[in-house]
Amino acid sequence: MDITKNIISIAKATITEESIAIANLANLIDVNFKQAVEFIFKSKGRVVVTGIGKSANIATKIVATFNSTGTPAIFMHAADAIHGDLGIIQKNDVVICISKSGNTPEIKYLIPLIKLRGNKIIAITGNTDSILGKQADFCLNAFIEKEACPNNLAPTSSTTAQLVIGDALAVCLLELKEFTRADFAKYHPGGALGKKLYLRVSDLVIKNDIPKVNMSSPIKDVIIEISHKRLGATAVLENNKIMGVITDGDIRRMLNDNTEINTVLARDIMNSNPKTIAPNAMATKAFQIMNTNSITQLLVEENGDYKGIVHLHDLLKEGIY
Repeated sequence: MDITKNIISIAKATITEESIAIANLANLIDVNFKQAVEFIFKSKGRVVVTGIGKSANIATKIVATFNSTGTPAIFMHAADAIHGDLGIIQKNDVVICISKSGNTPEIKYLIPLIKLRGNKIIAITGNTDSILGKQADFCLNAFIEKEACPNNLAPTSSTTAQLVIGDALAVCLLELKEFTRADFAKYHPGGALGKKLYLRVSDLVIKNDIPKVNMSSPIKDVIIEISHKRLGATAVLENNKIMGVITDGDIRRMLNDNTEINTVLARDIMNSNPKTIAPNAMATKAFQIMNTNSITQLLVEENGDYKGIVHLHDLLKEGIY
């Protein structure tokens, strides 16, 4: 039990230590940061992010964030760069070098090579007096008092600080580019995030059968249609215009009322005021309507014509919830 308590206290202390380091970064943002963002924004090239060790791992995450928010970026490992990968850097590219000390051998070797090519360097470093800090065109201060590691050795607070600086750059650029939800969807076509932003009702309803009966259809035909089309409901039509809807719940209620089913027609048990949605509506809108009205189906209607049914299960399968 005491060991468990100690683990919990260590975890809390680590989180607190890193949160303090991150909070202090706000005090270190200066004109260099502003100028770096403006330079990237006006640049016609990509952002090449490089580092060594744990900073290289952070660099890959920053690259991913840039790319997903509209700033083209590529990762270049500092060690590989001086052994053939320097060709990654193109004429108009901006290079971000990440290093806690700013004095690692690979970074020191890389700096003059980048400058020789005429590319600008943005430093993210915890040591602004380092070679990297002094030779960079823009130096972003990622200083931390100490690592969360009790030995002050393992990169913890320092790498978190680097990551946060990268996020701040990406968000500033996102704002300058007026990057919208629609833009975000273009870069995230797969997965739930993208689907919430671009998936429309028409994308879902086209996959389903189209259950329909007439106003005068006998109840037996209604039950068969609902069962065969497997959407838990059917539209009731007249000249392809929606007159109502019958759900499997309506069928159960009819049976509970001991109705003489041999004489029941679709018009007798249909809901004449069904909830509908247009095919071009967003899938998220369909979910909102279902959730608000505690229903699991929506009839899809376009210019007065019936197009089919979208079911709650269709939305859940696509991660829309």
